[in-house]
Amino acid sequence: MKTKLLTLTLTAMSTAALFAAEAPKVGAPAPGFSLSDSGGKKHSLGDFKGKYVVLEWFNPGCPFVQKHYKSDNMQGLQKQFTGKDVVWLTIDSSAPGKEGYLTADEANKQIADWKMKATALLLDPDGKVGHEYAATNTPHMYVVDPSGKLIYSGAIDSKPTANPDDIASSTNYVKVALEEAMAGKPVTTPTSRAYGCSIKYAQ
Repeated sequence: MKTKLLTLTLTAMSTAALFAAEAPKVGAPAPGFSLSDSGGKKHSLGDFKGKYVVLEWFNPGCPFVQKHYKSDNMQGLQKQFTGKDVVWLTIDSSAPGKEGYLTADEANKQIADWKMKATALLLDPDGKVGHEYAATNTPHMYVVDPSGKLIYSGAIDSKPTANPDDIASSTNYVKVALEEAMAGKPVTTPTSRAYGCSIKYAQ
């Protein structure tokens, strides 16, 4: 099991390195997009100008994603920050026929089964938005400030494992970035290397 997880981590990190040059830069405007959620409602990033927005790339079959959901860590973060008027958009960029792909009905079932607290689960089956953000892994996390500027890009936390026991002793970069920015402070760790399963794009 440890060998398998190590292979997953190394593969994911290698993928991240391939996309690094294309990634939107922290400090620059976040790429705009419009996607439908699992209920068929359209959401555009521009609709949320004036609010902090978290983007979370998602694949329920990925053990690194399961680490944060089956422990309720991700739901806890979602609930904490949506309660502070932060918009949390979970995005599934898996292509049809590949691991992690969800139809709208499957996405709604996943939301219910895992008691997800995100603002919306957005479906990106052609991977267009994922590629615009150079998202490589699940989970790959981004934070956008109220002006529309990207202020964090990378991993959810400091321990690139699939072991939920590591959550308590890790630094949650997304949580820290939001708390610092919302307190008017500079984000101390604006970038990190995303870890997790590679996103199963169409191409």
